Amino acid sequence: MPPQKQTKRKYDSSRRKAQAFETHQQILEAADRLFTINGYSGTSIEAIAQKASVAPETIYVTFKNKKTILSMLIKTSILGDDDNPVPVMLREQIREVAEEKNQKRQIQMFAKRIHLLMSRVAQLLEVMKSASKTEPEIKRLSKKYADGRFHGMGFFIDCVMANGVLRNKLDKLTATETVWLLTSAEVYNLLIVERGWSGEEYEVWLSQTLTDFLLP
Repeated sequence: MPPQKQTKRKYDSSRRKAQAFETHQQILEAADRLFTINGYSGTSIEAIAQKASVAPETIYVTFKNKKTILSMLIKTSILGDDDNPVPVMLREQIREVAEEKNQKRQIQMFAKRIHLLMSRVAQLLEVMKSASKTEPEIKRLSKKYADGRFHGMGFFIDCVMANGVLRNKLDKLTATETVWLLTSAEVYNLLIVERGWSGEEYEVWLSQTLTDFLLP
């Protein structure tokens, strides 16, 4: 009787992919912490590797260089992705603000979401600003972020205006520019880091300030 042919098992790459993703995330999380503590120039690949418990060679294979790591952090935490420019953590929340019909409630929800975002990325934005002085790619991402944030503030104003008028003689451009300023990482860091405000104090201040400025 001829020997039976053994069926060749297909290679299951799911476990390897999961491990690669976990390593990828470990590196990003380690870099995020070190960038915010030591700054871009003060953080080395070796330090990131030690923090992530991987070999430096793994980082070079995965990301090639430090600039790519920061770029990836900016894209995933701040810019969203190619299919959706809104950061993942805010997509559902922004939809809820747009669907809310009460202007004051919209502003309260918006202030809460700005606090959520800034508590995660305000320091990283400072790192991006510093790195953009020497890294052209980071400078390009910084400009993309600034432009996108301004567009986002305009969308928020549209949502508020859809439910009623703004304060007397307040036009959309002025409203957008003012909200863009008040919700900046610079203002957040001044109040939270320099003045020692709590996140709750920042959120209440932002909500009340925007309400007083925008609504009749």
